[in-house]
This record gives sequence, C-alpha cells and structure tokens, in this order.
Amino acid sequence: MADEAEIREQMIDAFGEADYPISSPMDLVPALPDGPGTTFESGDFSMTAMELNTKTSGGDFPYDDVETFVDDIIEDLKDQGEL
Repeated sequence: MADEAEIREQMIDAFGEADYPISSPMDLVPALPDGPGTTFESGDFSMTAMELNTKTSGGDFPYDDVETFVDDIIEDLKDQGEL
C-alpha cells in the first residue's frame, strides 16, 4: 500500500524547484532531478513524472504554488484508484 504523505512529500520536493507560477507540465521538467524519468515511489506505487502526465488529467493550469499543484495530482491519482 502506498503512503500518500510520502508520495506528496516526494512530489513537493521534486516539483517545488519549478519557477512558479507554472502554465503547463513542460514548466516542471527543468526542475525535476531526473527530468521526465523522475520516479515517485511508496509501497506498491511507482510512477514517473512522464507517467503522471499521461495517466492523470495533468492538473488545472496555471498554478501559483507547488502545494496546490500536488494536491490536484494526488486527488486525481486517488480518483483513478492509483493511490
């Protein structure tokens, strides 16, 4: 079972380096430690940033801060049964 708080923390650390506000997922790529291959893992959950972009709605851009962006991604993953 994945630990939602752990995934949230990993995403905030990775996406937090972006230059906010962001207007598209492409604004996040330069901030990611391993680019689109940056992986978020906890328990049986493992997904790269690229997979997040294809398996979720991608969010409701623009975003002014990392917390709001990550909240939306986590909610989307929960809605899809991934978390």
